[in-house]
Amino acid sequence: MTKARLLRLSVVLVSVFMILLIIVYWDNVGTAHFYLHTSFSRPHSSGAIPGITAGEDWEALPDVDEFLAKLLSSNLKQNSSIPRKTEQLLVQGSSKPVVSNLEENVRGYDWSTHNARNSLDQEKLQIERQRTLREFCANSSFTFPTKERSFDDIPNYELNHLIVDDRHGIIYCYVPKVACTNWKRVMIVLSESLLDQGVPYRNPLDIPREHVHNTSTHLTFNKFWRRYGKFSRHLMKIKLKKYTKFLFVRDPFVRLISAFRSKFELENEEFYRRFAIPMLKLYSNHTNVPTSVSEAFGAGLKVSFSDFIQYLLDPRTEKMAPFNEHWRQVYRLCHPCQIDYDFIGKLETLDEDAAYLLQLLKVDRLLRFPPSYRNRTASSWEDDWFAKIPLAWRQQLYKLYEADFVLFGYPKPENLLKD
Repeated sequence: MTKARLLRLSVVLVSVFMILLIIVYWDNVGTAHFYLHTSFSRPHSSGAIPGITAGEDWEALPDVDEFLAKLLSSNLKQNSSIPRKTEQLLVQGSSKPVVSNLEENVRGYDWSTHNARNSLDQEKLQIERQRTLREFCANSSFTFPTKERSFDDIPNYELNHLIVDDRHGIIYCYVPKVACTNWKRVMIVLSESLLDQGVPYRNPLDIPREHVHNTSTHLTFNKFWRRYGKFSRHLMKIKLKKYTKFLFVRDPFVRLISAFRSKFELENEEFYRRFAIPMLKLYSNHTNVPTSVSEAFGAGLKVSFSDFIQYLLDPRTEKMAPFNEHWRQVYRLCHPCQIDYDFIGKLETLDEDAAYLLQLLKVDRLLRFPPSYRNRTASSWEDDWFAKIPLAWRQQLYKLYEADFVLFGYPKPENLLKD
């Protein structure tokens, strides 16, 4: 009887092991690899939590998580580095990029070198940014929608902004209008998820914009369910514990101005049809609206910034569909109270933050972050842009984006919220 039970148990264990091997094999031949990597060590100070390394315990994981973690960790050492030959190729390709894209050539790049002496200041900045975020996430008196839910309560479709690079153990939550095009390029180069004539891209700026924003190019958390089935959430949690997680944010009102400029002041057929036509009808009282953006612009018909603000404040907007990602709040895109981010970058300090992050990730020898645009939307523009927006609307708009201001340490724009 005992032998029969042992035999049945052995069959079950072998079956489970074979299933996992199939999953591992399937993932290895896909666009990303299944093995785990060690995240960089965060500053060892009272304000920061050291990163978890391969030799440390993984806290009290559920049984399935623990089994998967131990099984996958066996591949950690042999897969944790890029072959030296590949590294040398990447270094050779990381010199000053050749700007081939017309749009980016027109925007202009800042090729000036930046002083890297302030690594200590960067360390202090990260400690302060993470402390602010954690304090307000733990503050019961500060509330906003979805704050109290757990990671398991987040629907899969809300995890599509979490891009995973399994080669280096990195998770990036991209926020549109916060240098996300270039950070996506960096993730493509690191993960080798896109080929150019059979060879992975080495230089971020060589990757065309249309490929950068192609969702099939990136492994995101919301794709885990299709790939791993019922193991998806377990694997997400393991990777969230082991991988280095980062995001970049921006002053919320300036981000809105930037979104408006790029989507409604330039001819964009998709955004004109989906958003501009309804705005023109609802808030500008236009009944006969052109069906194409070129025809509308030719007639001098454009959505105003006031129309855009009314659209954001209109309760009917969210009832129809969630905010578009270009103006959706960061806390809804990246779930900062459910995910413990290791690094919080800001567009206002993009060059310094990017250089420091690549050093911490130990990939600064492989590539450089593409140079920043000279013509960024400036914070000083807020007064001009909001001058014709009624005070009551400004106050409502602040309440709508208050969580992003508070969680990421942006000062309340008092000058816009008072007479």
